[in-house]
Amino acid sequence: MAAQQNSPSTGAPGQGVKDQAHLHVAIVMDGNGRWAKRRGLPRTVGHQAGVEAVKRIVQAAPDLNIRWLTIFGFSTENWSRPVAEVAELMALPQRYFRSDLPRLEREGVRVRVIGREDGLSRDLVKICREAEARTVQNDKLYLTIAFNYGGQADIADAARRFAEEVAAGRAKPGDMTEARFARHLATSDLPPPDLIVRPSGEQRLSNFMLWEAAYAELVFQDVLWPDYSPEHLKAAIAEFHTRDRRYGAVVADDVLAAG
Repeated sequence: MAAQQNSPSTGAPGQGVKDQAHLHVAIVMDGNGRWAKRRGLPRTVGHQAGVEAVKRIVQAAPDLNIRWLTIFGFSTENWSRPVAEVAELMALPQRYFRSDLPRLEREGVRVRVIGREDGLSRDLVKICREAEARTVQNDKLYLTIAFNYGGQADIADAARRFAEEVAAGRAKPGDMTEARFARHLATSDLPPPDLIVRPSGEQRLSNFMLWEAAYAELVFQDVLWPDYSPEHLKAAIAEFHTRDRRYGAVVADDVLAAG
């Protein structure tokens, strides 16, 4: 949805080396419907409660050493849900920005919305672009909202964009590398996520950041999203810090032990 921008970590296009003192955390916000069902409420009420969880987590993120926060708001597969529920999901970003955009602007949060614009109303696109424009100078927290987004769709779109470059004579098939491909993704201005969190007890990515998740640590938590709190996120980060991130390599101690 947003135009590609310079990397907040390097000031240059593409996936730069991020500040090692800060984290990129991505969250699959899941469990709104079940939260509502357990209370005998419509699913739409669960989604509204989920927005309150977003507000809590965005506000807490900088204090948890998070510089980049990416949240999964609406997937390309969610269109198959009941019409009334889709309508409610479409309304949530507008409600969020109308109530919280002044605070986001004031507190140094830079907003970006990624995903396909196909099917979205003009009003929704307009308010998303307004949020991006009003916060473009902020740099305390980079908040990316994946809306009408799917990892497979984004990979397909990136492949199509490169194919268009080839067709226009601006590139050759042999020019394709992992780094060049990544520059065509909607997340091209972000560092890869360090940690992907999924609450609700489900243990899958559900088509979220498939390319970018190559070396992300995954933490699954048995709490429904409307109940999610900064303490839950703090626990996920604590789990992340226990992981040994090798990126496919081995450390010297392991080599010596094997020898």
